[in-house]
Amino acid sequence: MATNPAQPTFKPLVFSGVQPTGNLHLGNYLGAIVKFVELQKSHECIYCVVDLHAITVWQDPAELTRNTREVTAAFLACGIDPKKHIIFNQSQVHEHAELAWVFNCVARMGWLNRMTQFKEKAGKDRENVSVGLFVYPNLMAADILVYRATHVPVGEDQKQHLELSRDIAQKFNNDFSSSIAARGFGEAFFPQPEPLIQGPATRVMSLRDGSKKMSKSDASDYSRINLTDDADAIAQKVRKAKTDPDALPSEEKGLTGRPEAENLVGIYAALDNKTKADVLRQFGGGQFSTFKNALSDLAVAKLGPIGGEMKKLVADTAHIDSILAEGSDRARAIAGETMKTVKDIVGFIRA
Repeated sequence: MATNPAQPTFKPLVFSGVQPTGNLHLGNYLGAIVKFVELQKSHECIYCVVDLHAITVWQDPAELTRNTREVTAAFLACGIDPKKHIIFNQSQVHEHAELAWVFNCVARMGWLNRMTQFKEKAGKDRENVSVGLFVYPNLMAADILVYRATHVPVGEDQKQHLELSRDIAQKFNNDFSSSIAARGFGEAFFPQPEPLIQGPATRVMSLRDGSKKMSKSDASDYSRINLTDDADAIAQKVRKAKTDPDALPSEEKGLTGRPEAENLVGIYAALDNKTKADVLRQFGGGQFSTFKNALSDLAVAKLGPIGGEMKKLVADTAHIDSILAEGSDRARAIAGETMKTVKDIVGFIRA
């Protein structure tokens, strides 16, 4: 893949998105949304509900509409400010799809064939999955680069896709270097976006199996804490979370080979803005029952108000839709300028 020469200076900008596939849970909150809230204090941010990505597998249209509003409600309930930053849904800004086609013609088949997430999602039936699922990473690159974003908060499972975005940006810059330079952009039009992976719970695991990622697709609702769960449901799920018979260790190395214990300690640390070492200094040597009671109280205190606010927001669809429309207008203004320049660089004639 492409090598990365020294870059010009780009304006710092954060972009990230969440798929509207329903049942947002603790993993989405700790792995993404809580970081979005923190980043808005120090960065200019654009947060997207990526409904184009969602349809790489079939979606019930009514559910897709409902889920798009639910993700938007989660952004707002968790504290993202739609006046200071941009919240919108992807399909309202056509430049995402337009730039994705350009990137389809820049990216190489070999790069996409190496994407482990496609292999996992397609399984053994690769011939029957959608073309969209295969070229999903090119659209992800377009999502980021249509705003010329410099930083992307991602989970561990998305790092490979972000690396591909960097390769696509570099190949575009190399392929059209003369045209880019002629338009005053120096060596590069697109930046090399950097990953932002923060905090002790970047990958939240199932409450029933510490070796598996927390997921809405798990058959057991007890495997996850949904953001819309009430206090009683949250407390019950924490109490029933799988553990092992040993006491909590006093140091992090004692979590080795104990995935359920490590997961719960990581969740507590992330919810309380502490390190795992801090948590173990507080609870190490004690029984899981005591720790689970404390974790339950913490989770209810942190997540309970979010779930209540989300339910209020989702009920007001006109308000949600107006925020998405305003955010889309603001996003389109940025993306439109990028696409005008991309068309000039590539050699397209435009009015």
